Amino acid sequence: MTRLRLARAATWTCAASACLCLAATSGPRTVLDLQPWISASTTTLAGGRTERLVEPAPAIGRWYLLTLDDGTARETTYHLEAAEPLAQPPRVDPTTGGRLVLRFGRGDSCSVAPDALAAARRQGGAFEPLCGGRLFLRNAAHGRRTALEATTEFLRDHVWGGEHIIGFVRRQFYQDAFALHGGAGPAQAPSVPSTLPQPRLRPGMADRVVVPLDLGIDVGAASSGLRIGQWVPARGRTGVFVNVLLPAAIEGAPRVTGHPAWAPDAVEAEALDLFVAFDLSRFDVGFALGTEHPRLGWSDHAAPAMVDAARPGPDGLASAAPLVRTGMLSPADVPRAVATFTGGFKREHGAFRQGPLATVNHASHYGFIEQGVVFSTLQPGLSTLTVANDGQVDIRTWRAGDAGRAPALRFARQNGVPLVETRAGGAPTLGAFVDQWGPGNWSGSADEQLRTLRAGACILESGADRYLVYGYFSTATPGTMARVFLALGCRDAMHLDMNALEHTYLALYQHAGDRIAVQHLVQGMAVLDQEVGGRLAPRFLAFPDDRDFFYLLEKTPATAGH
Repeated sequence: MTRLRLARAATWTCAASACLCLAATSGPRTVLDLQPWISASTTTLAGGRTERLVEPAPAIGRWYLLTLDDGTARETTYHLEAAEPLAQPPRVDPTTGGRLVLRFGRGDSCSVAPDALAAARRQGGAFEPLCGGRLFLRNAAHGRRTALEATTEFLRDHVWGGEHIIGFVRRQFYQDAFALHGGAGPAQAPSVPSTLPQPRLRPGMADRVVVPLDLGIDVGAASSGLRIGQWVPARGRTGVFVNVLLPAAIEGAPRVTGHPAWAPDAVEAEALDLFVAFDLSRFDVGFALGTEHPRLGWSDHAAPAMVDAARPGPDGLASAAPLVRTGMLSPADVPRAVATFTGGFKREHGAFRQGPLATVNHASHYGFIEQGVVFSTLQPGLSTLTVANDGQVDIRTWRAGDAGRAPALRFARQNGVPLVETRAGGAPTLGAFVDQWGPGNWSGSADEQLRTLRAGACILESGADRYLVYGYFSTATPGTMARVFLALGCRDAMHLDMNALEHTYLALYQHAGDRIAVQHLVQGMAVLDQEVGGRLAPRFLAFPDDRDFFYLLEKTPATAGH
């Protein structure tokens, strides 16, 4: 057996006995060509058969590709995922007919025969268990999508002018369609102590009480009336907090050079915004691609001058093969699941058609990384939510000099330019393009200055305490989102997605034996889940979905120190 560790370079050195020549062409051929480091070994078996084992991200050590060649150049590739980090890389044992041998951290081991892999492939589940559920075969599956998504994708992919039709419908029927307004609350509501920083509010607004009628997260007695801007704990879920704000209640942000004075209109000013904060000392954060979105090809936003017609996408590929995108959480992680929320924009909207970012880096398509594997290159100037291999969670503007950090990242998702950013040594401030619709890529075109349902995320710090905050803006412009995040005290904030509940879905989980109770941030999000055999099957946990998503897990003793 010969083992190679390959570094990304202009050319590749290939050993005669085991050659994995990934960059022999002028552009990448598969997603494996994008990886900064990759490890591969080939084992020769009886009858001229071979097995090639590839680690696309050895620093992470969770994904493996095993390719079987039956001796006639007919290959079968399996994408495997370890449920926990291995004590050492797996190996193929030629003395047992090519069984894959895995050794775990507690000193135990298991092996998987090629026949078992073939049987798991025939079962067809997105995650088929092997080694007693400590290893999974990832199988290709069709992700669930709503009727709205099916219709919009058909228009975009098959109807000339379909994007204009979608834009018309969005303007006519979706602006303010999800606006929330609180019911009349009691004259007084109890003050709840909190370690989270309190937002900056106008005088007297901290005493205003509202009843968020559509809030689906249980906040106990506070549900009868919440003080504006007050963080209250989610009932039965330690480390999770809920807040309700009105743009009209926040303190007027100081004038920032290059930005107009902020003045939300009457609808936007009184529309409820809901926030959920997750204590990062208690939770691990991850990211997973959907079965379909975001895609890897070119966005229609990219100008013809930015598109290389010889390449199927900005990174030279349009498919994730030979890796498999499952669109759901690994079954090994479901018992620890705390929450999920949708990830970000589809590739169609994930590039720039105007402004400085439209003229560099092939129109600056948004990048993303899952389990250390680069599916789309991270681009400078974009707001990026990252999870390092040590578990550290951050939101920051990606810079050109950050490329060397990518191998240390386990997860990353970019979503356009920042709403709020903090530069080294400075205070949080508005992103440069917050009030510029075209350069900010905030909607389909520069003249579509839409007030609509939007979601975002930010990092909130209070002393040594750090929180990941999800924000649901029931109808808002990016300018209002940014100023509300600033008023919350956020250090950095990014846009996520917009326009519909399926794009702004957040669910919180309570575990009771083998059952999972689901609380949605907004009650209407329940339509995105399914019911199977009389039991609730939550989105992202129970079945593949076509959209990407973030997830939060209870920390284990192995990760609690991060």
